[in-house]
Amino acid sequence: MSIEYGKMIDHTLLKPDATKDQIVQLCNEAKEYKFASVCVNPTWVNTAYEILQDIPEVQVCTVIGFPLGATTPEVKAFETKNAIENGATEIDMVINVGALKDNNDDLVLRDIQAVVDAAKGHALTKVIIETSLLSEEEKVRACELSVQAGADYVKTSTGFSGGGATVEDIKLMRKIVGPELGVKASGGVRDRESAMDMVEAGATRIGASAGIAIVQGEQGHGDY
Repeated sequence: MSIEYGKMIDHTLLKPDATKDQIVQLCNEAKEYKFASVCVNPTWVNTAYEILQDIPEVQVCTVIGFPLGATTPEVKAFETKNAIENGATEIDMVINVGALKDNNDDLVLRDIQAVVDAAKGHALTKVIIETSLLSEEEKVRACELSVQAGADYVKTSTGFSGGGATVEDIKLMRKIVGPELGVKASGGVRDRESAMDMVEAGATRIGASAGIAIVQGEQGHGDY
């Protein structure tokens, strides 16, 4: 089976020291390789939008409550609305991990729902569950709550908590959310082989800073 990996990749630059020149380069690479999106911090959303507004194949993705997920649902909703006003069409939000581990599912559901409602009709929502911090039971609950809240995707990782995507986690997430939701593998996917493994396990989107290496079949050095 031939897979067009470019159309599955969120070309990502979320480092805190990213400069405008680097964001511009990211966007130009996304245009060249027709990546699914660029994924940038909220401060760069409008910059990315201005570069990509005439390139409908490439979406502008940003992150909300990033990287800890420890802001309130109200703040995440405001961040989401602001990002959409600036041109974002995909929203990757981090759940309240501590609330999940406290078995406070009502808060986690409200947390996700606030972002889904703020984005409705304007942007896709992807829920980052931060798999490296969770037990299997917690991963299951996080996926179930994402489905319940009406999210479009579940996503493995921020890339900032010491662990990234694994084949086992992608298989589990796909099993729980079923065929309707997207599953995004991010963190540590640096080459074609690892991308293939994630897709075979059920991923429909790849978050990576090594998108060019994945498309070209080379070994990448990205850390996201």
